[in-house]
Amino acid sequence: MGWARTLADGQVARVHVYDLATGESTVVHVDREVLVEAPNWTAGGDLILNGDGILWRMPADGSAPPAPVPIEKLPELNNDHVLAPDGDTIYVSANDGHLYAASLTTGAVRKVTPDGSPHWHFLHGVSPDGEQLAYVALNPANGWDSGTIRVIDASGSWDAALTEGRGPDDGSEYAPDGEWVFFNTERFTEAPGHAQIARIRPDGTGLEQLTFDERVNWFPHIDPTGTRAVFLSFPVGTEGHPADLPVQLRVVDDISQTDAWTRGRVAVELFGGQGTINVNSWSPDGTRFAYVDYPIASAGDGEKEE
Repeated sequence: MGWARTLADGQVARVHVYDLATGESTVVHVDREVLVEAPNWTAGGDLILNGDGILWRMPADGSAPPAPVPIEKLPELNNDHVLAPDGDTIYVSANDGHLYAASLTTGAVRKVTPDGSPHWHFLHGVSPDGEQLAYVALNPANGWDSGTIRVIDASGSWDAALTEGRGPDDGSEYAPDGEWVFFNTERFTEAPGHAQIARIRPDGTGLEQLTFDERVNWFPHIDPTGTRAVFLSFPVGTEGHPADLPVQLRVVDDISQTDAWTRGRVAVELFGGQGTINVNSWSPDGTRFAYVDYPIASAGDGEKEE
């Protein structure tokens, strides 16, 4: 459909790795051709990103540049892709509105969502047992404001709502123990766009607000140990999750504490937003996470450092 994002004149996409122990970010790749987005971190130490409507793979240490992932032909992909627990399957969202499963080893592809579905499907979470997918369902007639959270069997055999009615909701992701689905939502405010982080049980009960600040908070990602989280924080008044804004990545150090999310600390300030950290990008040991920023050079200044 030709929806893939591209770099503006003078803009680059920089892939970073943030180390919690040192508090430092390391640039592991700078791309001046492809607007790469939304890294996942594989168990083998690679990052999977999207760009130009396809998937790319690179070592997380930056020792080689991204290379296209050899999978069967798919519709143009967006930046919602999540690795399954088996380490080989990656579930992806395509711009035809459907979800697909692809093998990183063989390149084989399977369509998950049925034809004739009333929703557009945007994947964000895979359950710890790999049996269910949590996705954002959009009504094509109402667009982004209609987003609700639904779950679907990984085989596509059944589908059920977790949230209904007032929203919109986005960014649904399972906790590593499967006890909660974390997401961002506007259910707790009358101000358009004022998303906050929340969680809900996988059976649709126990909805709970977790952040309560003036900023606009998106995409909560829980580390593989179930201890920490990172989320994307937009400036006050932002609607949706646009690109090219001064944003923050905030780290929650112990999500077992009831007020931990309200004390989320600013780990990184950067120029980005859309594409920066749309999907879970924690390292397998939970000590690092990857993200992307998109600086635009000032005339004669080279790349703008954030």
